[in-house]
Amino acid sequence: MKFNERYEPVIGLEVHAQLLTRSKAFCGCSTEFGIDPNENVCPVCLGMPGTLPVLNLQVVEFVIRMGLAVNCRIAPKSVFARKNYFYPDLPKGYQISQYEEPICSGGEIEIDLDDGTRTTVGIIRIHMEEDAGKSIHDLDVDTLVDVNRCGVPLIEIVSAPDLRSPREAYLYLSKIRQLVTYLGICDGNMEEGSLRCDANVSVRLTGADRMGTKTEVKNMNSFRNVERALEFEINRQIRLIEDGGKVVQETLLWDANQNVAVPMRSKEEAHDYRYFPDPDLVPVLVDEDWINRVKKTLPELPTAKRDRFVTVLGLPRYDADVLTADRAVAGYFETTLEMVTVRGGSDARESAKQVSNWVMTEVLRVVSERKISIAEFPVSPGRLSELLLLLRGGTISGKIAKEVFEEMCSTGDSPESIVRSKGLTQVSDAGEIEEVIARVLADNEAQVKKYLGGNVKVFGFFVGEAMKLTGGRANPKVVNDVLRKKLEALKG
Repeated sequence: MKFNERYEPVIGLEVHAQLLTRSKAFCGCSTEFGIDPNENVCPVCLGMPGTLPVLNLQVVEFVIRMGLAVNCRIAPKSVFARKNYFYPDLPKGYQISQYEEPICSGGEIEIDLDDGTRTTVGIIRIHMEEDAGKSIHDLDVDTLVDVNRCGVPLIEIVSAPDLRSPREAYLYLSKIRQLVTYLGICDGNMEEGSLRCDANVSVRLTGADRMGTKTEVKNMNSFRNVERALEFEINRQIRLIEDGGKVVQETLLWDANQNVAVPMRSKEEAHDYRYFPDPDLVPVLVDEDWINRVKKTLPELPTAKRDRFVTVLGLPRYDADVLTADRAVAGYFETTLEMVTVRGGSDARESAKQVSNWVMTEVLRVVSERKISIAEFPVSPGRLSELLLLLRGGTISGKIAKEVFEEMCSTGDSPESIVRSKGLTQVSDAGEIEEVIARVLADNEAQVKKYLGGNVKVFGFFVGEAMKLTGGRANPKVVNDVLRKKLEALKG
């Protein structure tokens, strides 16, 4: 969406990522999603008097992983603080977070824009905190509270105000999701609340240094809603200024059904959280040895993997972007390619494009149609590599390969057994194909005259007829060679 060019949007995002730990941040309760309300609770996560929190070590490991991935400084000492506010879904009356001394600061994330350029978004801080519960607003019984989520570990990733359009915000958020899923610290599911985003938005005259008055937009539960909400709020602020009004600092909630952001509270009503160090938790001390141990566990990150696919494997940039968007898909592609290379005795660069085409078109098509993950896809990399080697070796044609692939998706059988049981082996015998071509030419005398008269497009018709007669089993190259010789002989 285009905006009034006299104005420049200034956007910063606060992203909460729920960590994939089995237990909560400060107690042993399960973090399992989707169970009955108020089951995963204990005196610690409910804040009962006399209880003491104990930090989950894996929470620290995960935040260090994220900090290293975006080139943050990892603080040797960080401190937990209590963020105090009263709300029905926060039984303790405070949320354990970090304030003045976060564990990560000063990083950056590079995002690739639609025009092919790259921009850098600064990361102000990444800190650990616990989640609050969930209020469920039911028209029949007013408000219900589910405290299962209380104490579930989060990291909050706070960007600098470096984003200049809703599209940039969308791409940045997508990059965050890609990173946390590659790192294995969050599943990135916005619909289930595993990844949540609040936006700080202001506008200023293009080229100005001074920031405008900002608003905060909440309740954006999908990537598309983030983009739409920002578009709405930027245009609202521009119209307000153009009409002689002033932007008021306030918090707004995005209503996806109405496509509007509605005020939640003004600056005057904003909470004073009265942060102070949590007296029940000791400081978190991280030494260089710990950082180095975590660094050794980091996977190849998506940008590096994509660039390797382009430079080492020779894939087009588009292919590399699609294949590396999801770590599991990239892994499926690489495993298939390795098996094709080893079993077929070929070079990885030579085979990469063929494997890429099949994963992008056939594999991801089925994944999308069935609404499953690549982990649930019924054809293993080993089976797909067997199919591609049959195709490469001339045992089956491209058309037959796709038929075999569909059968593999339905039955899970090996490609060799399907080809054998259905008699789908490609016909490459020149003598057999000559008989088929002779029949095609004899049955289509009118088209033969057209060809001999100069209409070379009819050649494709003959190829198609030959393929029909052989049930798609004829080797296309042999068909083309034999047909060309036959027609040249008729010309002579």
